[in-house]
Formats: sequence, structure tokens, C-alpha cells
Amino acid sequence: MSERRLRAPLACVLACVLAACTPSAPSPDPGAASGARATAADPWPDTWLRIAGTDIPGVARSPQDLPVTVRSDDGVDVTIADTSRTIVGNDDIVMVMDALGLSDQVFAAPTNTVTETGRNARHHFLFNRTTGVEGILSLDGTLFVGNSLRRHGKLAQPLRDAGQALVIVDELQPIPDKVRKLATVFGHADEGEQLAAQVEQQLGEAARIAATHTRRPRVIHVSATGGGGSPTVGGADTAAAALIRLAGGTNVGDEAKVSNYSQLSNEGIVAVDPEVILISEDDLRVFGGPAGLWQAYPSLRQTPAGIADRVWVMPDTQLKVSSIAGGAGAVALAQALAALAAELDAAAGT
Repeated sequence: MSERRLRAPLACVLACVLAACTPSAPSPDPGAASGARATAADPWPDTWLRIAGTDIPGVARSPQDLPVTVRSDDGVDVTIADTSRTIVGNDDIVMVMDALGLSDQVFAAPTNTVTETGRNARHHFLFNRTTGVEGILSLDGTLFVGNSLRRHGKLAQPLRDAGQALVIVDELQPIPDKVRKLATVFGHADEGEQLAAQVEQQLGEAARIAATHTRRPRVIHVSATGGGGSPTVGGADTAAAALIRLAGGTNVGDEAKVSNYSQLSNEGIVAVDPEVILISEDDLRVFGGPAGLWQAYPSLRQTPAGIADRVWVMPDTQLKVSSIAGGAGAVALAQALAALAAELDAAAGT
């Protein structure tokens, strides 16, 4: 792999990580190391980095232990006998199914899915609060798994009354708990414990790396969607914000009092003084690449991150989706932030 022109000491630290990483693939090797990667093939400026963990937990497919009765997060006990045509509420569910070897059971996914499995699903439905009972029933799935009490809670009883098996595993809970619950839904309780333990180990490793940082670099996470389709900044209650905090960064959206994904004025972006611009791969695609990013956020150029042209790009499944790959993403981001903290200290002469 050819080298990219990275500033020292960040280059030195990331070089050690690069040596332990393998190129990304549709099905990551569970035995590969986690870390940050800057690939020469990326059509980005030399100062931009791709940050991605490669050690995504997974198990070999095995027979499902069905039927099973589980407690849905809306407080209802649900018996599940058939998961062969599962309608998924979002990508966090898809990713756990992938990790269990059940990708072929993803029957329908939202139109805004960012996973390959979700995109390859037989059916797709509109992902918003207007998703209707009739539309879900018309898909003829054997199971609906939702990930939000807010979005899917109103669908629950009407769908159950119509004979649709439905479980909600709410996204607003720790990743390991979510993994355990979802694995149990699919008749893989033991495998769920194994997967959850791996994620917990990764999250703990990220926290240990973060504890060694000499400072907490200021990170702004920007998105091409949200706020009625306008460019937005990730607030305190997003999966990305939690990842940034765990990895040892300061999410400037917290300080700006931004909730969920919300718009921030040009003046507000300058005021939060970010040192890193963090964006997902799919958001960068929607923006139209680097030029589209700067066009959408012209004031970013005036921030320390913009002046240094310091943009980090992460897979959506590791940055914006709270699921099985979150631990690997946290480790990779923590490593990159540790290197950046040392670089900023060196530049400041401390």
C-alpha cells in the first residue's frame, strides 16, 4: 500500500496501525485487527483519513433454537416461530443478523439502508414516522423487528392484532444488551452472549485508549441528511456522539446543544471550533465528495479542522449505527484521536 502524506506524529502512529490491518471486504475477517486505515485508492485529499475497524464480531451459522418467547421492549411477550422472512426496522438489526449468519433472512429493509445486506433485501419500505400498518402487512413477512419505541411502538399492536409477529429492541440501549436481545429473538441466545462479550471487550479497549489521551480533540460530526433533508450536525443523543465521547473526543454538537441531527448556523460552526471533521462514507457520497462537503458547509473552512483540511471518514455501520461493529469503530477512532492529541500537543509545544 503506498503511503499517504500524513503529518507527524500522526503518521508514525497510524503507520503502526496500518501494518496490522487488511483491506476492507464485504465480510470482514473476525480475526483481523482493529485500527485506522488510510488507503491510497480513496479519491480524497492526502490530508483526509479513512478510519475503520476491521475486527467485526461474527459467528458461524448454526441451527436456530425456535420457537422462542421473548419480551419485546414495549413490554409484550412475543413467541417467534419463523424468522425466514424478517422485516427489519433499521441497519442495527441487519448487522446482528449478518453476524449470526442469517443475512438471507433479511426479507425487507428501509429504503435508506446503508448495509449491503439491506440493499440486497427482496423488498424495501419508506423509513419514517408515516410507515403504515397496511404497507408492512403487504410485504408478507414472518416477523417484524423494530428498533425504536418512538417509531415502531405505534405500529406494534395493530400489526399484532393483524397476526404479524413483532418485536421491538430499542436502539437507545447499550450495544451489548441490544446484541443479546436480538440474538435471542433469532434463536441464538448462546451466540448472542459470545458476540456481546466481544463487543464489550472492544468498547473497553477503546475506553482504555481514550484514558491515555493528553487532550480530548474537538470533533464535529456532519451529515448530509436530517433536518428536513438539509445538512446537519450530530447532537448529544446520536450514536456518533456516543462513539466520539467513548473514543476520547469532544463532540462539539453537545456544547452547541444540538439534539439528534440538527442544523447549525455558519456562525455556530465557527464558534464550536472543531479540530476534526468526522463524516460517514454514505454521507460523503450524498454530499458529492469533498467539493460537495465544502459547498454545504462553507464556514467549516474557517475552523481549525478546515484550515488543516483534517477530515476523517468512517463506515456508516461503525459511526452512525449502534450495533455489532460499534466496538471495532470505537477502537479505531480512539487510536486516531490519541495520535491527533499527540500531534496537537507537539504543534503547541507542550
